[in-house]
Amino acid sequence: MYGSLDISVSGLIAQRTRMQVIAANIANINTLEDAQGNYSPYLRRSVMFAPGDPAAKSPQGREMGVQVEQIKIESEALTRRLMPGHPYADKDGYVMVPDINPVVEQLNAMEASRAYEANIAAAEAAKAMMSQALRLLA
Repeated sequence: MYGSLDISVSGLIAQRTRMQVIAANIANINTLEDAQGNYSPYLRRSVMFAPGDPAAKSPQGREMGVQVEQIKIESEALTRRLMPGHPYADKDGYVMVPDINPVVEQLNAMEASRAYEANIAAAEAAKAMMSQALRLLA
């Protein structure tokens, strides 16, 4: 019975991580420099999920949960933008900038939010069933 809570919790953690990555993408949409001030455009990140949850307390949870397998840095996620006069512009006036579409990121955030809410509803339902089962035993 507790395995169902483990599964929901693993989904909550995975979707929270996804939301953090989406927020970082949106926050760095115009970032062209690294922390040292060198030209290094921000590269879009995306979360890759994998089945199973190694941190689950029960064997069922370990087999059926979800985990963040990796946060992938998309090395090709740059686009050329005409910005003549910019310090990082090439000889033709183009600057390589992060290729992050705020509309797509917002849609991904809405999807992650809905999945998070679904996991909360599943956890609440599991809690209610366990509570009812304990009442029947008492």
